[in-house]
Amino acid sequence: MNVFDRIYALHKQLSGAHHPIPKATLERRLECSPATVKRIIRDMRLYLDAPIEYDREYNGYYYHGQADARFELPGLWFDAAELVSLLAMDQLLETLEPGLLSADLAPVRRRLERILESRAMGTGELSARTRVLRATARRPGPAFADVAAATAMRRRLAMRYHGRARDVISERTVSPQRLVYYRDNWYLDAWCHRSDGLRSFSIDRIQSAVISDAPAADMDAATLDARLGGGYGIFSGEAAHTAVLCFSAAAARWVADEQWHPDQVGTWREDGRYELRVPYAAAEELLRDVLAYGPEVEVVAPPALREATAGRLADAAAIYGL
Repeated sequence: MNVFDRIYALHKQLSGAHHPIPKATLERRLECSPATVKRIIRDMRLYLDAPIEYDREYNGYYYHGQADARFELPGLWFDAAELVSLLAMDQLLETLEPGLLSADLAPVRRRLERILESRAMGTGELSARTRVLRATARRPGPAFADVAAATAMRRRLAMRYHGRARDVISERTVSPQRLVYYRDNWYLDAWCHRSDGLRSFSIDRIQSAVISDAPAADMDAATLDARLGGGYGIFSGEAAHTAVLCFSAAAARWVADEQWHPDQVGTWREDGRYELRVPYAAAEELLRDVLAYGPEVEVVAPPALREATAGRLADAAAIYGL
């Protein structure tokens, strides 16, 4: 560790302690000599006004007055690993949506880079050796910034929306609840005042959006999860069915490590196959995922889903004259 990392490490130790920490313990945790610990404590007292006190009974150090007002280091303080993680997240966001928040994050990015450079840590290697591949991503569209701002400021949003399913353009006023990044694309969960219900909107299909002065109607997270997060995928609702899928032994090596739904239940069969039970509301998206496995999966139940899968496979085979 360099001096910055040790100051930050000592601060984390003292701010999270309920009792004075013995000097020997600090030496071990900071991986430094007794003289170095004393020097760091001296510098923090002298230059950062840190209220570090010594307790003879514990033979250790603590922050004085911690219960009344928590002491914080001035400025922006991170250890090396946290700095690199922040830059990695920034680069990931830039890769996912180039230019999306570049102007807003540029000052923070420059400051983080300067801090790393001052600690003799380069940032070029991380950028050059990070690669994000996206398969079915769509550009978030011109309204993303306004949608995000309305969500953060808790304001209603008047928008012009072109839905794919019915190919119809509609004018809606919505109360944004949360942004969802799902399968490389952005969606908005919102209360639609025209439909008087919760809806999920593909943000790339919002043609225009205007932030209103009217406050957004708020819904708690539990309600949102129950109404929109109970079923399968982004087209979820309150889960009314459970799909029972049986994967071949070959496909099971992948499927057993995947999460299709937070409440899924997986069971290995004696013959090496893998049974997956997945709650769902609407079958459309689940069908697409099941069909992607072709002959490596059998839909066991419910009968309606099994019949729909068989029908899709028969229609596909008919195209090839089979």
